[in-house]
Order: sequence, then C-alpha cells, then structure tokens
Amino acid sequence: MRILVICVHNSARSQMAEAYLRRESGGRIAVESAGLEPGSLNPFVVRALREDGIDIEGRPTQSVFDLYRAGRRYTHVITVCAKEAAERCPIFPGGHEKLFWPFPDPAGFTGSDEQVMAKVREVRDAIHKKVRSFLRETGGTGFRWGASSAPPIGAPSG
Repeated sequence: MRILVICVHNSARSQMAEAYLRRESGGRIAVESAGLEPGSLNPFVVRALREDGIDIEGRPTQSVFDLYRAGRRYTHVITVCAKEAAERCPIFPGGHEKLFWPFPDPAGFTGSDEQVMAKVREVRDAIHKKVRSFLRETGGTGFRWGASSAPPIGAPSG
C-alpha cells in the first residue's frame, strides 16, 4: 500500500494527513505528501502537530511533478484541498484510487496567534478524525472490501 497526499503547497494539510497516516497505521502504510507549488512548512501546523506528539519541523516540501518524474506509483491518492480551491488542486496520473478530503487551508487563517492556532487545531483534529475513519474502513491497510466479500486474510473482520 502506497499513499500520496496532495494539496497546493504541501505546507499544511497534506503534511498533517501524511503524519497521521504514518503514525496511526503503525508504519503499515507507505505514505508521502506533495504539492503543486511546494512552499515552506506552515509554522502554526508545525506547532499544532507538536502538541499532538508529532514533529515535522525541518521536513522538506515536495512537488508532485518531481514524484511523477521519479516514476513513483501509488495505490491511493488523497487530495486535501478546500472545496473552493479544487480547481487549483493538483492531480496525479495513474491507476489508483482517488479520494477527495476537503479541508480549509491554514494559510488563509487570520487573527491573533491564538485565534489562528485554534483554527489550525480544528483542521488538525478533522484530518486526524478522517485518517482514523479511513483506517477503520480499510482495516488499517488502506484496502477496502465490499459488504458481500470477505476481508483479506489476516485483516480484522470488524
């Protein structure tokens, strides 16, 4: 199982989703993130994840184009752009399951430091909840099976 999480800048939402997929799967899922226009890590996101025991400080941001040119292939590509920015959100070609998880972009949050952090925490918690739901639905492997079919051998039955 290989998952790519993408958004516009790879500075906030995709980094959070990657971190939670990695942690919550216990390493059973290979995951990375990238963006259309990679920027710098959002410092509010770095702080919010640190509050939850995840350190992404110093992580590089990546371009979806670089991953494509490198020949990377994925079983799932998860887009985490806001609904309003869906037309700017990158795509990744290939035969994989495409998932759309829209979340607000922390780069657009305004207010005092604490007001911005409160909004970032809301996005962080929503992403964490979505990751947990995805892993429950897929038995922690990222693979889904229909109600009429049996789960893969060794997968929890539920």
